[in-house]
Amino acid sequence: MSRNHKSATLSAILLLILLPASPWLQASSDKNTLNPRQQAIIPIAAFTATGDLQRLEPALHQGLEHGLTVNEIKEIFIHSYAYVGFPRALNGINSFIKVMDERQNNGLKDTTGKQASPLPDNYNAIEYGHQTRNALVGRDISNRTTGYAPFVPTIDNFLVRHLFADIFVRDIFSHKDRELITISMLAAMTGTDPQLRGHLGISLRVGFTVEQLGEFMQILNNQVNSVSAQRAFALLKQHKPAGLKPLPIAPLTVAKPGEATIAPADRFTGTARISFRFSSPEDGDFAGGLVEFEAGSRTAWHTHPKGQTLIVVSGTGWAQSEHGDIQTVSKGDVVTIPANTKHWHGATDKTAMAHVAIATSLAGKRVTWLEKVSLNPTDIKNPQ
Repeated sequence: MSRNHKSATLSAILLLILLPASPWLQASSDKNTLNPRQQAIIPIAAFTATGDLQRLEPALHQGLEHGLTVNEIKEIFIHSYAYVGFPRALNGINSFIKVMDERQNNGLKDTTGKQASPLPDNYNAIEYGHQTRNALVGRDISNRTTGYAPFVPTIDNFLVRHLFADIFVRDIFSHKDRELITISMLAAMTGTDPQLRGHLGISLRVGFTVEQLGEFMQILNNQVNSVSAQRAFALLKQHKPAGLKPLPIAPLTVAKPGEATIAPADRFTGTARISFRFSSPEDGDFAGGLVEFEAGSRTAWHTHPKGQTLIVVSGTGWAQSEHGDIQTVSKGDVVTIPANTKHWHGATDKTAMAHVAIATSLAGKRVTWLEKVSLNPTDIKNPQ
């Protein structure tokens, strides 16, 4: 048998291996809704991609409770590293170890699930990878002469051999579910519009219905963030799928002032009141409130993992960072505190001051409180 005939025969065998597992052949039997297991994949993949480990942990619990096996969740992380890199994939795995330890300590028994099948005897990563990618995109792109492939052939070789062969050949997930993992990650990240648009088109090819992709975006909107959902919706519209319904947009809300509470004595000197608390509609983003300091009141020293912004709305006060001079702030001033900078702020000894304070959390933590401020009278005489 000639070498070319062997290659053609191997290609045919690989295509037969690939296609029976390919979900687009099963699309006619699918319902127009995502099953609970598929729904649970979306936030796990999204939070792995963004590195939001605080929100990943409850998503992992939810995934196990909604039918994902332990090995399927491990496979999400294996698949994810090709798109988001080893650091976030490994961080996700370590979060899963923590979740599994917690569940085992609580007496919960989760289904391990199947292992990936052994590779076929005649497995050839290059040929299998090309077959997989060509089938997904619906045309032969094995020998492109334009774009990144001829410009940097090494990376295309890695994509074909490793992503579309060594990863996609693992039958813990169908190719259809792997596309769901992929669009969940790409939607959660920024700067990935070309790839997200392409994989949304592939998702339609492999058998996801327009209704299912609409449900995918609704889960993004409700469980991840609305920005990701709106971005994915706009890119899906470019494919002009029939029956695509508008993604509901939440109306604006108006918050009314709530009752002021006295600031805790272990974090403030003197009397300060906190009211009008607010937060971003995107979970895990900014939050803040109005803080009103009576004369002589100030915060303790503290830091913020992603910094803080203060907008002075009335009166005159002071602000100081460690090793810096005390600075006077008045109505209309905006104070910017860099990340992890030790600082304090509050009223002067003789005048009240009020400011709006805004900070963003990192891994669920927005502020670290430290010791009380001990002012040097010399520093107070001539604040900057």
